[in-house]
Amino acid sequence: MATNQAETVGLSIGSPGPGEVLDPSFGNALPYFIPVAIFPLVVAAAMYGGWWLAGPFAFFWITDNLDTALGTEERNLDRTRAGGGHMVWYKLAVWVWVALYPPTLVFALWQMFAADHLAVWEAVVLVLALGGMARLTLNAGHDMMHRRTAWERRIGEFLMASVSFPQEITEHIHVHHAHIGTPRDSVSAPRGQSFWRYLPRSVAYSILDAWRVERDRLARRRRPVWHYTNPVWRYAFETVAWYALAYWIGGAWGIVAFAVICAMGILQLRMADYIQHYGLQRIRLPGGRYERFQARHSWSAAYRVSNWVYYNAQRHADHHTSAGRLYALLNHSDADEAPQLPGTYARMGNLVLFPRRWFRTMDPLVDRWRAHFYPEIKDWSAYDSAAYAARPDAFEMIAEIFAEAPQMGAWIDNDPGLLDHLRTREFTDLDLPGGFGPDPEFEAVARRGLARVYWIHELGVPQMREQLAELPFQDAKEAAETVRSWSDGKVFQIGVHAMRGNLSPAEAGTALSRLAEASIARVLAAVAEECAEGCTRESGSGVAVIVLGDIASGEAAPGTDLRVLFLHDTDPAMSSKSPVPPKSRKSPKSPKSVEALCRRFHRGLHTLSRDSLLFKPLPKSSPGSLLEPAPREREPQVIVQSLAAFREHHRTTASASERQELLRARCVFAAGDPDIGARFEDARREILAHDAARDARIAERREPADTATDIAGPDEMTS
Repeated sequence: MATNQAETVGLSIGSPGPGEVLDPSFGNALPYFIPVAIFPLVVAAAMYGGWWLAGPFAFFWITDNLDTALGTEERNLDRTRAGGGHMVWYKLAVWVWVALYPPTLVFALWQMFAADHLAVWEAVVLVLALGGMARLTLNAGHDMMHRRTAWERRIGEFLMASVSFPQEITEHIHVHHAHIGTPRDSVSAPRGQSFWRYLPRSVAYSILDAWRVERDRLARRRRPVWHYTNPVWRYAFETVAWYALAYWIGGAWGIVAFAVICAMGILQLRMADYIQHYGLQRIRLPGGRYERFQARHSWSAAYRVSNWVYYNAQRHADHHTSAGRLYALLNHSDADEAPQLPGTYARMGNLVLFPRRWFRTMDPLVDRWRAHFYPEIKDWSAYDSAAYAARPDAFEMIAEIFAEAPQMGAWIDNDPGLLDHLRTREFTDLDLPGGFGPDPEFEAVARRGLARVYWIHELGVPQMREQLAELPFQDAKEAAETVRSWSDGKVFQIGVHAMRGNLSPAEAGTALSRLAEASIARVLAAVAEECAEGCTRESGSGVAVIVLGDIASGEAAPGTDLRVLFLHDTDPAMSSKSPVPPKSRKSPKSPKSVEALCRRFHRGLHTLSRDSLLFKPLPKSSPGSLLEPAPREREPQVIVQSLAAFREHHRTTASASERQELLRARCVFAAGDPDIGARFEDARREILAHDAARDARIAERREPADTATDIAGPDEMTS
């Protein structure tokens, strides 16, 4: 079908009108025996090879083309006449498949490996034919697993094990049917997720979810997970038994052939699951529950041959409404009840393999489905986010973030674990519940007051350093990664407070600057501890770490430039006006060892800034050796320089902007000589005291203003 046909068929408004019902009878049940016709074709292919191998593929080709040629069938079986023996023929159609598939599979494997009369290429083609049959086997097993009696369900389990997928019984019934259309269900593909991303996750979670469900069920009965009643052990035994049989017949190659057959069946099953629920989500209600499942949460179709071959799989919406209902009694859901697929299962299966074509066809239909069934919802970004898929319980917060701060929405999409920081007491104690005050304005003022008191007055750099000192790590690299994770959580909390107006931009900048200073100091301290030999505590031998730019001025923002100056003092004669004669001092550490320490510092800061919310990533290249502060549009950098060269540069050749930068510079960490930070401050004050440009600006400010417009504004007063 063309794309324009997909648009007209996909979600038409208006019912096709009530159709006549069908009576349960042998004649109406006969088409459901069509799948059984493939068994003699497979047996002949296994016995004779050659052109007989085309038989199974001709079967699939003919049924796919008949699906388009014979059109649709929307009539339903009359449920009022479904009692007694009227349904025996419909049940027999599945029973025949159940009875014939296992011996046919064993016979085909025997012909390939034990009889050994097929060429290698013939065996490969036969394996592909059996892989197509495996998909139909999973359909038959699916019908059996929903039967009322336990013995029928066990037979369905045995059949599912013949395709290495028996855990599907637990996962399908207790997870898929319970959580369809929610992030809890790995079988329901969200909008924008390609089939190739969906496939490994859905297969892996079929095992994990089955294990979790059975573990929890046993726990409620006060039984351990290894109890013999755990069906997972039975699933494993049945699957291993099939592989053992394949090994007995064909050795290692028998296992390979059987694994390929099973993989093809599972692949086709997951393709059908992907098609049936793509992009259709249940709405999360204010109380935290999801809306009840309705027909609208499954794609429907009415192609005649597909329903015959796949046991009414296209009537999936009605199956979820009543899971125990026999496949033949499932009703078709029209366009007013459920969205309609724009093509046959064969066409949709081919489309699934090419994500761009799939999205181009299906995403507009998903959007029309949303507009038709949920016109009150204008923004679906929260439902489509990776954060919601990972943390569905935090949906209200996710929706708020995506609506108010899209940049933060990108943060939580990249790292959903950030949402966990909003559940800590550090955040919840400031996030007062609604309705505690006399009016909403009072509540807003109270929240703002609490946030400002905590982030501006209570949690300063010393307090942050105390928190950082409690974080465990083994080496400097792990310290940088741990501190980065810790700081990201704090940045996210500050961002949420700012988003809600609890912190002004200036207050958020102050809190982020303190956070940056504490993070930098903790990482550098870990580096210094790891390589203590890089710097001694001798007078005149040390490194002062100076921050510049917005961090130093208390105006940091997420993604701020990390501009750092490493000042080392390895020449006591030039470093300060110390009263102690140079000859009486101990020999300082060599400049090479100090520079090596600075390089280690740089690597620590590079790790800290990588993938950080607070810092723009530092370049991995070695730090510069000249004091040339980078303009804002250039990438952040780290500069290494001796204190003597720093003083000389600013006395002689530094520009006015460089001297002005010193107004905001601040020492945040010192290694080795503890007095080097004080010597930097002395040098800074000395440089600024003799700054001619500074004197000119002070004189300019002292001149009386002639008019009201000459009065200095807040920005000028700040500068």
